[in-house]
Amino acid sequence: MSARLSPFDLVFGSLAAERFPAVRDEMTAAGHQFRDRDAFVLGRAAVALLRELGPDDTLGEGVGELVALTHAAFQFWVDDQAVVTLDRATLDQILRADPAPGTPVPGGRSYYLQFPERRIWGQVEAEAPREPLDGCFVIPMENRIELVAIFGLQPDRDGFTVVTVSGVSGLPLARPDGTPLFAPRMAGGAAAGLWEITGGEELVELVNRSHALLPATGAAPGVQRVSRL
Repeated sequence: MSARLSPFDLVFGSLAAERFPAVRDEMTAAGHQFRDRDAFVLGRAAVALLRELGPDDTLGEGVGELVALTHAAFQFWVDDQAVVTLDRATLDQILRADPAPGTPVPGGRSYYLQFPERRIWGQVEAEAPREPLDGCFVIPMENRIELVAIFGLQPDRDGFTVVTVSGVSGLPLARPDGTPLFAPRMAGGAAAGLWEITGGEELVELVNRSHALLPATGAAPGVQRVSRL
């Protein structure tokens, strides 16, 4: 992982090495695919870990986000903890470009896509303050891409916000108000060179544009810096 604060290390730390092998072994013995989130929660090892991570050892409010995050982290661990980073110039270039319709989703391992710090913002809930997008756990599927986005990951904050989205590339996409995709709505955002996500469709489009920079084999183990320049 990079030296930057990592959602994987922050939440799971040594738990990954201690607990994920049992989850892997249970899923393998049952004949389940690691990508199958429903099968993931059937194993006793995974359920025990989720109960440990959940508030007050229960699985109540927020269980969907907790399951999605833990499942994504498990796949990230299984797939050799691949991290893909973008620099600011590359991010600016791909977000200013027009989308390429019908771009196929490359295959390969799951990975964590890390964006430049505090460059992309989003309002996860109405009336809530905007939060910076740190990155996304990206899970390439056969005909779509699944992601678990991490907003508001900051050293002085306890926790972060999780958003789960699934979608395909190449779909027509436009904002109802006619503003360009990813354009900031916050005061002074354009002058500061910031970007903004206004919904799940834009989040999928952002990840698909970034994902398209990878080779057909997908992400490589370790930290991989990709550029379009």
